[in-house]
Amino acid sequence: MPKMRAVQVSKPGGPFEMVEREIPQPGPRQVRVKVQACGLCHSDSLTKEGHWPGITYPRVPGHEVAGVIDALGPDVPQWKVGQRVGIGWLGFYCGYCESCRRGSFVTCANQKITGITMDGGYEDYVLVPFEGLASIPNEISPVEAGPLMCAGITTFNSLRNSGARGGDTVAVLGIGGLGHLGVQFAAKMGFRTIAIARGKDKEPLAKQLGAQHYIDSAATDPAAELQKLGGARIILATATNAQAMAATMGGLSLDGRLIVLGADFTPMQLNTVSLIGKRSGIYGWPSGSSIDSEDTMKFAATSGVRPMIETFPLEKAEEAYNRMMSNKARFRVVITTGN
Repeated sequence: MPKMRAVQVSKPGGPFEMVEREIPQPGPRQVRVKVQACGLCHSDSLTKEGHWPGITYPRVPGHEVAGVIDALGPDVPQWKVGQRVGIGWLGFYCGYCESCRRGSFVTCANQKITGITMDGGYEDYVLVPFEGLASIPNEISPVEAGPLMCAGITTFNSLRNSGARGGDTVAVLGIGGLGHLGVQFAAKMGFRTIAIARGKDKEPLAKQLGAQHYIDSAATDPAAELQKLGGARIILATATNAQAMAATMGGLSLDGRLIVLGADFTPMQLNTVSLIGKRSGIYGWPSGSSIDSEDTMKFAATSGVRPMIETFPLEKAEEAYNRMMSNKARFRVVITTGN
């Protein structure tokens, strides 16, 4: 049988291993995708370090997968061999739990997570339940599609479900892997966009991405600066720092919301009185389903939103992972297979 390359983790905390496996055959309701590119995300460390409960090993990480369908199993509707597709965080939803029955697939009680509870995209071929597939527009390349199905969908989908309207003020905290896309989406959606980050040196990039205002949180009080600008209807918190998030809360306008996208296990200190007076609040947002990935990529294709990326070949997955985890990448790391 032909062989495929895969980068897997054999045990929690262990190194990546390049292995050869037989090309898998899709079963019922599955498709086989020839992987062209896979973005790297900090959440890949959940697999590599064993932080997600119940992971079985060996496991292939990667939930920002872009490729081409090259085989179909039985009972797969609509999808065709040769279609360009992506697979994001949500690889499968059951359709029958209470969450699914209410139409919230991303919070499915029986979901499969790409690269964590099912093999992901650090390989040449991956088997995927058809529920996890998103069509990739012709204008979007495979290396661009990968990050759009994680950082892209998370920022785009949270903004379009935030309740903010065109012309409202949206502040994006952090100009990194999530934030550089959040600023672009906010600006292209017609929001008055404010970027918040540490250091004056980030201002030119923030303005280039579409921000109309920039706040240096290392030199000023971001909440006070937001209030000088009239307050923010939405603060999109992409920085993984609970203290930095809390420091912006006073900058919310009436009925404003802080949307948490960057995960931090450190407790956040809040002045609850300020929440009451402005009817403001805080909540989190967990990316979206495959159709949300499609919507994200369609919007990006027509509006010109694109991730800033660094690429590595599959054989250098360890180097790529370390580059991503160092927070030195500008801004998303993507591995390519050459397929």
